[in-house]
Amino acid sequence: MDDLKTVAAEVRGCKLCGLAPTRKNAVPGEGPDHAEIMLIGEGPGFNEDAQGRPFVGASGQFLTELIASAGFKRTEVFIANVVKCRPPGNRDPLPDEIMACQGYLDRQIALINPKIIITLGRFSMARWFPNERISVIHGRAKQVDGRIVVAMYHPAAALHQPALRQTLEDDFKRMQSILADAQKKVAPPAPKKPAMPERGSKEEEKSGDAEQLSLF
Repeated sequence: MDDLKTVAAEVRGCKLCGLAPTRKNAVPGEGPDHAEIMLIGEGPGFNEDAQGRPFVGASGQFLTELIASAGFKRTEVFIANVVKCRPPGNRDPLPDEIMACQGYLDRQIALINPKIIITLGRFSMARWFPNERISVIHGRAKQVDGRIVVAMYHPAAALHQPALRQTLEDDFKRMQSILADAQKKVAPPAPKKPAMPERGSKEEEKSGDAEQLSLF
């Protein structure tokens, strides 16, 4: 049976791409098994590589403050990255590295089944908002496969560009209303009918096409 501990163990022993030989520690992610909110960054940095935990450096401290400003505790959300090992010199993750880690991230999303996914930075954003620019769509949300995805700046961007700090703080302060909206707008799977289906019949799956939401 698949679970988050199994995924984490596989990540720590992973050798699917060229990042494995240069890492100190893989960083699977951390948080409760059934968190309503999942935050997905780009990749581990120096401190994360040293400790094997996500967002523990300067940008991680800022992220913890942002989560608190939104009325949540860090222990209430699940935090992960698009790639699970540190790219050398904190360079951008390469496409083949992102693809190598995609299966792990897919399994984490499926197991946690969050109501909201918050993407942090352009590499995380690209999966759900392809060909978009973070400067244009930050704070924008859309519904995908029964959950809401919100694009936000990476906390590190605000540390490098102080002018973005207020923007990021304002976007995070909407998390409470986003969650409340998600609980109302994202319909749970339809309950099974008590009657037995006809032999040979098959339920049709709902389309996973993204539906744009006007939350803001």
